[in-house]
Amino acid sequence: MLLHEAPSKRRRNVMHDFERIFEAATAAIDPDYFLLPVSGREDPIYRERVYCYELYHQIRVRWPGDARHTLAGEIDKSGHPLIRGNGLDNCKPDFLVHLPGEMEGNYAAIEVKPVTAKRSDVIKDLETLVAFIDHGGYQRGIYLFYGYSSDGKGPRTATSELAAWGKDAHIEIWTHAAPYASAVRYDAE
Repeated sequence: MLLHEAPSKRRRNVMHDFERIFEAATAAIDPDYFLLPVSGREDPIYRERVYCYELYHQIRVRWPGDARHTLAGEIDKSGHPLIRGNGLDNCKPDFLVHLPGEMEGNYAAIEVKPVTAKRSDVIKDLETLVAFIDHGGYQRGIYLFYGYSSDGKGPRTATSELAAWGKDAHIEIWTHAAPYASAVRYDAE
């Protein structure tokens, strides 16, 4: 296939399998990617990039070879000819699920944060997800919080901000509480 050719229409649309792939990928994340051991420190620490790289790997391992949609990490949309402005110029969500080169294939924008994330970082990510849905044509916005938390601070901050904005319809909050466990959709009730 030449670089400028569109993917074959015979390729499979696997978006009905996305949640199963996502859940299985999170369940495969090893403890050292969840909390990073650091030499000289007694306790391991959350490192978002380490977690995201492993999540990307685990999703790609499960991604069907004949899928039309692709998973991409941190695509820089600055200067994109069709989505300039609208709060998207400097946004780089952690993951995009889309059909490269086709605006009609924008499926999901995904942001990831540890449960220890600052409120300002959560709000910035929510603004990114809302912009990708409202102006980038993405069908879903997924915000994944990972880590051990008894207080649910990150997910509660996200759901309260979304409710205040009136934008909760297309943003899904997910939590990944422990290594080798599947992420689950967060229910604020």
